[in-house]
Parts: sequence; C-alpha cells; structure tokens
Amino acid sequence: MKLTEKQKEANKLLASAAVHIMLFGGSRSGKTFLIVRAICVRAIKAAGSRHAIVRFRFNAVKNSIVFDTFPKVMSLCFPDIEYSINKSDWFVTLPNGSEIWFAGLDDKERTEKILGMEFVTIYPNECSQIPYKSIETAITRLAQKVQQQQIGKIPECMLMPKVYYDCNPPTKAHWSYKIFKKKIHPETKDHLLRPEEYASMQMNPVDNVDNLADGYLDTLKGMSAKARKRFLDGEFGDDNPNQLFPDEHMDRWRVTDGSLPDMVRIVVAVDPSGAGDEDNADNDAIGICVAGLGTDGNAYIGPDLTVKAGPATWGKVATDAYERHSADAIVGETNFGGAMVQHVIKTCRQKTNFIKVTASRGKVQRAEPFSALYEQGKVRHVGYLTELEDELAAFSTFGYTGASSPNRADAAIWALAALFPGIVNHKDKKNKALSPKRPIKKQLGWMGA
Repeated sequence: MKLTEKQKEANKLLASAAVHIMLFGGSRSGKTFLIVRAICVRAIKAAGSRHAIVRFRFNAVKNSIVFDTFPKVMSLCFPDIEYSINKSDWFVTLPNGSEIWFAGLDDKERTEKILGMEFVTIYPNECSQIPYKSIETAITRLAQKVQQQQIGKIPECMLMPKVYYDCNPPTKAHWSYKIFKKKIHPETKDHLLRPEEYASMQMNPVDNVDNLADGYLDTLKGMSAKARKRFLDGEFGDDNPNQLFPDEHMDRWRVTDGSLPDMVRIVVAVDPSGAGDEDNADNDAIGICVAGLGTDGNAYIGPDLTVKAGPATWGKVATDAYERHSADAIVGETNFGGAMVQHVIKTCRQKTNFIKVTASRGKVQRAEPFSALYEQGKVRHVGYLTELEDELAAFSTFGYTGASSPNRADAAIWALAALFPGIVNHKDKKNKALSPKRPIKKQLGWMGA
C-alpha cells in the first residue's frame, strides 16, 4: 500500500504527543482508514492492549468498520497477521492478545458493558453524530496501562493513551469545532486546561484522488453549495443560531445501509407553487417527497422527488410515486390555487386518496414541533437528501434563513404532519390528519425512487 503525502502527514500527527487528535474534512479522503490503521499498529505493538471504535449507532460501526474498513486495513497493511472476530460481543483478538472492540452508543446494554472495561485507545468514528455527553462518558474509560514491546533499540515504554476522532465537518456550533478549533469547552465555554493535547488536521478527497473512483470528485462538485463545502472542501459550516434541524441530528439517525422496518403508513406529500408547464425558470419548485411510518414508531423520509414543472408533470410524479410505494394518501397544501392541487391529482389518477392541508400558520411554526422528533430519532432520512437537508438546516427560531423558498422542507413537514396526527391535531385543528390504521406490512421501494 502506498500512502499519499497528505496521509503520511496525518500518520505523523496520529503518532504525535497530542492525546486528542481529530482528522476532519471531505468525504473519501482516507481519514477512517488511517485511524483504523493507527489503532492496529498500537494493538500490534502493545500485547494485551484494548482499543474501542464507537459510533452513535451499532449497525453503522458494524457495516462501515467491522465488515469494510478493518478487513481492508488488515489485508493491505498487515497481511501476515491473523485475527479472530467474536460476533457475539463484537471484538477482534490479535495473536498477542490485544483486542479491538466495536460499539454503538444507541445500544444501552452493550454500551454499559463496553464502558465497564478500560482502554488505551478510543476512536469515536463520525464524531459529528455523537453527543458531547457521550464523548465525555467514553473518555472516562481511557485508563488502561500497557507497555509496548521493544522495537529495535527503542526500549519498552508505556503506550500513550489516545482518543482519535474523525468527521465530515458539521457547523461551527458543533462541539468538535469548539474543542479543536476554538480550544474551549463546548458547554462551559472555558478555555481548555491543556490545549496542546488537542490537535487536528484537514484532509480532503482531492488529497486522495489516486484512490478514488473515476468521476467521484465530479459527483461532489455537482452537489449544493452547502454540501460541497462539507463533503468536498471539508470546511465547517456557518453557525445558524437556534437552528431547528442541526446537521448532527439528521446525520445521527440517517439510514445508509438500506435496513428499514415494515411500514404502517406511507404518504406522498406535495407543496405546490404557481409554476406552469412552460417557462419554469423563474418559478419555485414543487416540493414532493415520500415518507413512511415504520412499525418501530419512527418516520422515514425519502426519496425527494421535487420538480420544477407545471401541473401535468408534477401531478404525474406525485401519482406515480403513490402507486410505486403503495401509499395510503397524497397530502397536499391547498392555499395556492385552492382546489387546484386536488384537481391535478385526481386528473392524473382518479382513484387517489387525497388529504388537504392548509397553511394557517407560518413555515417556522409548522416546522418547530418536529424539531424534537429529529433529535430523538423519531424522524430518519433514508440516504442523503442534500437539497432537502439544506432547506431544513436553514430553519431557526428566528425564521427561515435560506436563499430560496423551502418547498422540499415544506413537503416533508406536511408528510410528517400526516404520519404523526397527534401533533397536527394538537397544533392545527383545521387540518385533517391521516386516520390511523391497523399495521399493514409493506416495504418502501426507496432505492428505486
């Protein structure tokens, strides 16, 4: 394996005297690979040492680290070292007795078991998704004393405890920015007692171009400005005071492995504009999204089918999605054009269950009740819904701060109002909620949007 110059620089940082080290930057820049490699080196050098790799959700660490990055690191960097994986307690044992444990902080029982042990290395992977209180709790277990073996003329010495972090940088309001960039405690705002122990380095996909698939950088360049800043340029986003839908809440519960529960209800939500079938350039898009309520009680949003088109087109997009996903209803906002929305839907597909909703309150007031549901994981995005997430991120208690109308976000809010009728009935009695049904098992065809 040949490391790039940027990766060699990062390796030196990971082996430096700093205790807390964060690699941040764009997607596919090699951050996770390098940190897992550094942990393996430490485990090999120090017999009987114990190391932990944690993410907010266990399925994420299992799929991304245990079944992907870790075996790649061992195959490319340490092909002669055999290891075994305990798939009951989920840890790797090396020939020298060292262990690498994998955990998700969403599993309380398993987390308590992990935190009952001591480690010499702790790695919060994708730390933008992890609450700071969980970080503080995990760090209390950085207490194992272990010697590393003599290498050449270097005598035995104690292996230095370390905490490695990585992330695609969220906003500057996140604890990772406050600690590693501002060098302050994220809650007390006091200056760090030992700022020299905290080091960070930016790594971007352009630094790893030799190891990327053809066209990957072009894919990132084609994303929205906010997404490019995060996933291509690897920069922390601007802080939006009193943000209703912070990036970390959407990231924390995101479904990226296609693992979804059966659905109790499915809706297609439409937020119309005045666009005609011709000359749409200056008109707002028509927000269209699909959402389902799972048997686990959580809402799953995706795909985003928003279009900039007239009624003949967006009506077909909405009704096609209704059929494709076996939806229970199309939910439509009817302030603009009155009965026009229902007429369009019924024209495109006569036998369609259509539910009218009316915007009797402002956008922020409609969105605010769902902010807590995002934080609690009651609303989860399926994959990356970049443009929708950009609009949601622009909502704050001070108002909507986005550059254009939040049609996608409005559609998502209408969908959630239909899936959580208790909220819509309590907050806005003028709107008719989707009647609860007995659970009917059906799968969403999300990936075939």
